[in-house]
Amino acid sequence: MSDLVGDARHLSPSAQEALRPRAVAALVAGRDREDVAAVFGVSLKAVDKWWAKWQAGGREALAMRPRGKPVGVHQVLGEAEQVRQAVLDHRPCDVGLSGQLRTRRLIGDLIAKLYRVQLTEPGVGKYLRRWGLSIQRPDKRAVEQHPEAVRRWHEETWPAIRAKGKGDGGEILFADQVGIRSDQVTGRTWGEKGRTPVVRRSRNRFSVNAMSAISTKGRMHFMVFTESFTAEVMCRFLDRLAGHFDHKVHLVVDGHSAHRSKKVRDWLAAHPDDVELHFLPPYAPELNPDELVNADLKHSLPKQHRARDQAELAAETRRFFHRRQRQPHIVRGRIGGPHIRYVLDENPISF
Repeated sequence: MSDLVGDARHLSPSAQEALRPRAVAALVAGRDREDVAAVFGVSLKAVDKWWAKWQAGGREALAMRPRGKPVGVHQVLGEAEQVRQAVLDHRPCDVGLSGQLRTRRLIGDLIAKLYRVQLTEPGVGKYLRRWGLSIQRPDKRAVEQHPEAVRRWHEETWPAIRAKGKGDGGEILFADQVGIRSDQVTGRTWGEKGRTPVVRRSRNRFSVNAMSAISTKGRMHFMVFTESFTAEVMCRFLDRLAGHFDHKVHLVVDGHSAHRSKKVRDWLAAHPDDVELHFLPPYAPELNPDELVNADLKHSLPKQHRARDQAELAAETRRFFHRRQRQPHIVRGRIGGPHIRYVLDENPISF
């Protein structure tokens, strides 16, 4: 009988794995190797190979093994962790390349510059996935931001504000102003492939502004107005805010000129037991939880309504804030983000 009764290689790996123990069992039972090869439709060489594996390692040796080279064997970039860390530690612009985003092409250029190894874009992508990296939308930071000021805010200023609020039985609120425009469109919509969907909007451009303040418990206060944000508007907001509390409010704001104006300073001097202002580090909006409420407003409003004039836009903005006032769990949920979670922690964050 010929050795080439059949060829196990034409079988799938799972089919081969199912045949091996049955063929070996037949040999153990005393069947001739030629009969086993004929019954199972494989070559004598395959039968002999399975028998040798069983004798050397038992049933486990007959299990299917992954084909090809093990992951990491003969990689062009041998010191994988070192290269991965180099990619994470360096932006392309840090080493003389154009841009700040780590695209596959620029990462390939970075690897070529640091390690003198040329990789294709698909090859770079395989390494990135192997290193546990993924494509992500980056956070934005102002180049003017001072890391030392942010560190002091976390380790010194914010703990002092929190202690002062507890000491005088006051309430800490984070405030910010936001503008909404009639021609703003956010989000995506489904449509026929090759035909861009059309969103109808008024050609008359108008806008409204709002000032809001939130607590770490999700409590919200707001004021919608149509004029520009000025010191007079800020004083009006402070008047309304103070009227809601029978204890002192510690209000955390950014460095807007209206917040630091003489009129606002005079108002604060006349109401020392009502409101005290605290200023965030310059160019650090990510530290203000109220920024996420503003983002929520800008994302939600255009999806649900389309105002035809300024009065309708102001009414829709008020409806949004009234709805969020009834949903403190949503407002509080915004505070769970990585950059603002610090306001919920009792212990200051160290950097």
